[in-house]
Amino acid sequence: MPPSAAGNALCPDTAQSFTTLYRSHHAWLTGWLRSRVGCQNDAADLAQDTFIRVLQSSVAASLREPRTYLATVARGLVIDLWRRRALEQAYLQVLATLPEEHQPSLEAQALVKERLIKLDRMLDGLGGKVKQAFLMAMFDGAGHAAIAQSLGISVRTVGDCMAKAMARCCLLLD
Repeated sequence: MPPSAAGNALCPDTAQSFTTLYRSHHAWLTGWLRSRVGCQNDAADLAQDTFIRVLQSSVAASLREPRTYLATVARGLVIDLWRRRALEQAYLQVLATLPEEHQPSLEAQALVKERLIKLDRMLDGLGGKVKQAFLMAMFDGAGHAAIAQSLGISVRTVGDCMAKAMARCCLLLD
């Protein structure tokens, strides 16, 4: 949440630094993003999201290499966009295999997409094997032995992975 949204006004120096940063680099960042995502609208949205993150972090005044910092933040947002779209595409492919009478409403589809994206963000900070083990158990219905064999780890390690994933989910849901 930006400082101003939390009830605190931006100090004049921070506001001026951010304004200068935005005016100096917004067009460049939008072009940089457009070359990576191929869509002007997505690039504009991602550029805005990047500057919101910068504003939330209050680093605008202290940046020595602003384009490097902006590109790093934007790169993470591009990865998030691609991941979100891959999740949505996978969900739509599953829906396409369902008979018409079993198709969820558009509202239900939107809710499922939103929850899948939230789950992906929740698991994002976990290690690869922890995330894989959790997803295999939850979505594939795989047991600990099958997960252990598939991932090349012990059954006990699978249990540890599941505990870490569940703890993270519980922590982030509170």
